[in-house]
Amino acid sequence: METSDASAVVDQRLRHVAHMPLTREDRANLFRYMVMMRGSEERALTLYKQGKVPGSFYDGRGQEAISVGAAFVLAPGDRTCILHRDLGAHLVRGVTPDRYLANYMGRSGGVTGGKEGNMHFGDRRLGSVGMVSMLPDMALVATGMALAFKLRGESRVAMTFFGEGSTANGQWHEAMNFAGIHRLPVVFILENNRFAYSTPNELEFAVDPVERAHTYGFPGVNVDGNDVEAVFAASRDAAERARRGGGATLIECQTMRMHGHGAHDDMRYVPNEMFEEWQRRDPIDRYAERLVADYGFSTQEVEGIRSEVRAYVEECAGKALDSPMPDPALATDGVFADAWEPLGDGRAPWSRWSRTNGERSAA
Repeated sequence: METSDASAVVDQRLRHVAHMPLTREDRANLFRYMVMMRGSEERALTLYKQGKVPGSFYDGRGQEAISVGAAFVLAPGDRTCILHRDLGAHLVRGVTPDRYLANYMGRSGGVTGGKEGNMHFGDRRLGSVGMVSMLPDMALVATGMALAFKLRGESRVAMTFFGEGSTANGQWHEAMNFAGIHRLPVVFILENNRFAYSTPNELEFAVDPVERAHTYGFPGVNVDGNDVEAVFAASRDAAERARRGGGATLIECQTMRMHGHGAHDDMRYVPNEMFEEWQRRDPIDRYAERLVADYGFSTQEVEGIRSEVRAYVEECAGKALDSPMPDPALATDGVFADAWEPLGDGRAPWSRWSRTNGERSAA
């Protein structure tokens, strides 16, 4: 599988917005992206265990259907605020596995050029904003982008992802309330993966978050987050509603985080029965069975896609490992806006100031 040109991937998404039902090619691509997400994260976890990834590692195993199905509906001009468990959305929008893997290893070929060794990245060329660690602050960012779209009279949608634990924070209420008041074109994707770190749902909220949507003045939809087509359909309807001026939608996707909060978490707090139940509902295996049973794919075709993606991810891993460490001289490149206004002494606003002699030194 050859590395896809980013613009071609995004242009392909525009066609997905325009039609329903899904075509055979669409379904193959939904499956392909889910397999690619899992394969990329498995490769990153191996690199982490080999000591090639500094710091921590987070993945979205078991949640692949959500980010892939939701992002699949977006047009090139739409914008996303993506969570650390939603690599699939990045892949759909055009980020390649080699850039993801290189980013985790702090290499220059990563999305951030080696400045951030985790999932706190975005690519404005592909319409994604860098992740904010304080959850769910990205809901506020997406709401702000949606406000800009509305004020400009643009037919564009903002989409953001967050976990159910985020709904306990005041920022979540602020985003929902503001989006409801101003009927903003934003789609809120709530990933209920059963635990906020180790806190189960019954200790997180007394009322299911999706039931709160109507109190903010917009619909709430509850879907099977392990069914990629169910997520796609709900996201498509929400995006189309937003473009028509109908305002926001909250989509709660029921799923299960199949790995710990991070690589450091052994998940001992998860009951075995619960884990086994959700393991039987694996989104990739379920969709593979559906492709064969309902959509005319042969078992050989499905396995061929798996093999194709595995080879591609391994090729990307090699490319990421070959990527050099970043040049320290470029540490401040891309950190500040390119079009900065010089200060009175002609130096950049972020140049160092000496308290002793009152002079600036070059940064």
